[in-house]
This record gives sequence, C-alpha cells and structure tokens, in this order.
Amino acid sequence: MLLVSPACRGVYLQTVDPPKPIDLSARGSYASCFQIPRSIPKRECWMRLGTFVCINQKPPIHHTSFKKRNVFTQNVDLPPMLPKNKKKPYPVPFKQIQEEARKDKKLAQMGIEKQLDPPKNGLLVPNLVPVASQVIDNWKLLIKGLAQLLHVVPVFACSECGAVHVACSGHNIKDCNGPTNSQRRGSHSWVRGTINDVIIPVESYHMYDPFGRRIKHETRFDYERIPALVELCIQAGVDIPEYPCRRRTQPIRMMGKRVIERGGYVREPDKPQTSSPLAELDTLGACERYPPPIPEDIPRIAQETMDAYEKVRLGVTKLMRKFTVKACGYCSEVHVGPWGHSVKLCGEFKHQWRDGKHGWQDALVDEVFPPNYVWHVRDLNGNPLTGSLRRFYGKAPALVEICMHSGARVPQRYKAMMRLDIIVPDSQEADMVA
Repeated sequence: MLLVSPACRGVYLQTVDPPKPIDLSARGSYASCFQIPRSIPKRECWMRLGTFVCINQKPPIHHTSFKKRNVFTQNVDLPPMLPKNKKKPYPVPFKQIQEEARKDKKLAQMGIEKQLDPPKNGLLVPNLVPVASQVIDNWKLLIKGLAQLLHVVPVFACSECGAVHVACSGHNIKDCNGPTNSQRRGSHSWVRGTINDVIIPVESYHMYDPFGRRIKHETRFDYERIPALVELCIQAGVDIPEYPCRRRTQPIRMMGKRVIERGGYVREPDKPQTSSPLAELDTLGACERYPPPIPEDIPRIAQETMDAYEKVRLGVTKLMRKFTVKACGYCSEVHVGPWGHSVKLCGEFKHQWRDGKHGWQDALVDEVFPPNYVWHVRDLNGNPLTGSLRRFYGKAPALVEICMHSGARVPQRYKAMMRLDIIVPDSQEADMVA
C-alpha cells in the first residue's frame, strides 16, 4: 500500500507485477508496468479501493551544507535632504503617540499611576553604565586621532554653507546654498577646514536633575551647554566632577503627565574650580592640543580612529533606546531629558506661530551624532570633481573619508555608499552612458 498526497488522488491505477525491477527514471516507460482500466466510470474511480501512485512528485532535497550567500549592492544613494519649510517626520507614527497618550489619560482619570521602568523613573540601568563609560573613552580617542590626522589630510569647508570636501583642493560642483550663492552661481567659497567641520558639534544644556524644574527662557544662562553626547553619558551613569548629576535611590511617580512624587528639589552642589573641565571632551582647539603624528604611525592612528567612530555610534544607539532624547522638529536643537526646555530660540519655519519655542519630538541617532557626508575622492591629488559627473561619485562620512586616505580599512556598510566598484568615466564618455 502506497501513501499519496491528496493532490494526486482521482486516478485509479492497477499494478501489474513486472518481471524485472521497475525503472521510475525520467527516461523510463511507465506504460509497461501501469495500466488504467477503461471500464471504470470516472465518477467511481476515486471511490474504488486500490493503489494510488504519484509519479510526478519528487521527494524534497535537503541541503545541509547550503549557506545563503550575502549579496551586497553596488551603490546606495543617500536619503534625500528634508526641506526646511516643513516639519521633520516623527520617528514613531503619530497615531501610536496618540494612542499612548489616550491610555495615560484614561489611567490618570481612573487614579492609577503610570508604570515606569528604569531609566524612565529616574533610576540608572546597571547594564548601560559600562556602555556609557566606553562611549566617553572612545569619544576622547576619536577627538585625539582626528585632530592628529587633520595635520596630514587636507580638508576644505565652504564659508557660506556647511559643505566639506576632503582633497587637496575644493571641488567644482555648483551646489552651494549659502546666502550669496546667486552671486557666485552656486560655486563654493572654500577655506581651510577644522575639526568642527568634520564632526558637527551638537550641544545641549547640562542639568543636575533632568526631572527637576524646566529651563525657562529667562534662566537659560544659568545652565552650561556641553556636547549632547557627553550629557547623555553623564545621565547614563558616567561621573564627571565638573558636571555632577543627581543619582536617585527612589523612583519618581507619575500619573498621566503629572509628576506626583519626585523626591523634592535639590540644590546643585558647587563645582570645582578648573580652567578647562572639558579639555579632552570638547572639539574646540583640538588641533592645537595634539601635534602632527610621525609618518609610521599614521595608518595605526587612522584605524584606531575609525574603530572609535564605530564604537561611539553603536554606544549612542544603545543608550538612546532607553534614555529619552528630544530634538526640535524644525531646527537642530537637542535636549537630553524626559522633557524639552522652554527656551525660545527657534528661528526656523513658522517660528512666529510658536513664539520661538521648539517643537519637541523623539530624537534620532543622526541628530545627536550626525555624520557629515562628503563626496568620495579616489585620489587626493587628482583632478577636481565636476558637476557633470556627480551621478557617478559616491559619498561617505567625512571622518570615514579622512581615515580611508590615511590607511584605514573601510567598513563594509560604507562601501556601497562610496561606490567603490563604479568606474568614473571621462566627461566625453558620460554622454554615451545609458
């Protein structure tokens, strides 16, 4: 008795004992060993008992040693730049934000407290304290290595817009959007670049108690501004004597949007008198603090800087999954804490309607640690890039471009972005490319 799949039933086959073994290969003939009786009606053929054989199905083949091949794309375009006359899209869908707000409001009306997990309730997450310490250490290494490489690799920046170019001379692509670009017909006004042109500085207010009183517009000068990345690590558990942070032992309690128990307001302790508390954590004046490296150490420094850049970005991503960071939906202002500040300094699209207040929403990693993309150049001493061949050029973060020309290995996720496998044609050959 042979078992058959239901898809093969409906045919009654009578077996005949063959004189030799049956050949069920594709070249064999099945007529000599299987005969279909013609006297059986079609309606009764599936009701008779007999032997059913499925001759057109093959058993599944299991390849135990088969591995899925990783296919990498040849080129990847960067996401388009968002227009400045519109609000940034929400990282979380707005409907989901509304549903969570309705749930919190319903629980508040019922008198039920909102359930908060660390660090939303003011307590530290023990597993993220080492991550924050590693981010600070790699951030120091990143600033030191980049400051040394800028003595070797030339970097140019436009004095009218935020464009940066890594080469011995600026490119000829006319894409300047500065205030006087019409007079220059889109050409850039190149000057010598600094470390702040490679790593875009993003600062935020340092708060001793993030769950305390909000920063008002009148009291904004009472708070210091430090790199947002450093402020995030301080709130995650890194202790810097010059910038103390309140460490809570009892969680805060909230009912809806209202804090019902925060442990009172605590006065900020006095800071130690130091000349430069953020000397190693700030990019300002880093090139003057670190001398040029010797030629033998340039590849090693470049690789260490590249690894530090990747570790900082990975660490910030892990911290932002737990800690709340707010960003303005119209400008580049960032605030580390559960709520945004009330400083009225937003001058972007329709700021008159908001009285200069920021439109706070959840921040992305690129807003806290932004990569400044530049055109990829294969040869620093080659011919300048032209606008007619811009579709053949790739892009990469400025720091990755500097480290690559200094001898570091390019991470795999940047190769398709830089279009390393595409040959740039001549200006006359570009017209013949489909």
